Amino acid sequence: MPTGIEWCDETINPLGHGCYGPGGTKENPKICPYCYAHRLAKRGMRKCELCKKFIPHTHFEQLEKLKQWKNPRKIFVQSMGDLFHDETPDEWIQEVFKACEAAPQHKYLFLTKNFLKASDFRYQDNWWIGRTITNKEDSSKLCTGDPWSIDGIHRANHFLSIEPLLGDVEYLKYYLYSFKWVIIGQQTNPNKPPKDEWVQSIIDQCRAAGVPVFVKSPLYQQFRIQEWPEGLK
Repeated sequence: MPTGIEWCDETINPLGHGCYGPGGTKENPKICPYCYAHRLAKRGMRKCELCKKFIPHTHFEQLEKLKQWKNPRKIFVQSMGDLFHDETPDEWIQEVFKACEAAPQHKYLFLTKNFLKASDFRYQDNWWIGRTITNKEDSSKLCTGDPWSIDGIHRANHFLSIEPLLGDVEYLKYYLYSFKWVIIGQQTNPNKPPKDEWVQSIIDQCRAAGVPVFVKSPLYQQFRIQEWPEGLK
């Protein structure tokens, strides 16, 4: 569907609106307190009761849009959940991948907090695999036991989404070599802008590494940088 997300043209949600959160299960969800998708789902964006309850399930009919859209688009896949959650069956992931392979005119962007599971899969040249982090603790974890740095084939077009930015992120310089793009965004509901020095630090580290930076609104009003990597321009 058309989206207000500045770095893509469309979003599709073949697993509906739903996520159990990092480390969560159906019996014990651990939904992030700042999750925008959970907030939107509770508003009843869809008539589907499982979507309203934010429970992952399938809406594979969404995948039909990929062939219907003839003109190339940048498509954010599963914007209202995490395709690579530990509770997501591999068969569901493969179903999504097959549909993406059948419509190669598009660029596909996947975003996950579960990069360990995501690293088990192979990706096409027109697919972009992003990780989400929010603070220094998240970034320090990514520096250890990183499967993407071991196998370059798995890494594919790898980007980093720092959203919402909730604290200083000072370890980027140690692993920016494995990313082709960095996105920075803030928590918008409630409106909690990050400190200016946190944002500037990320920009400076990306500049030193030669990595393009995309600052989302409303942060863009102060840090007017919206750069695209090769392959997504």
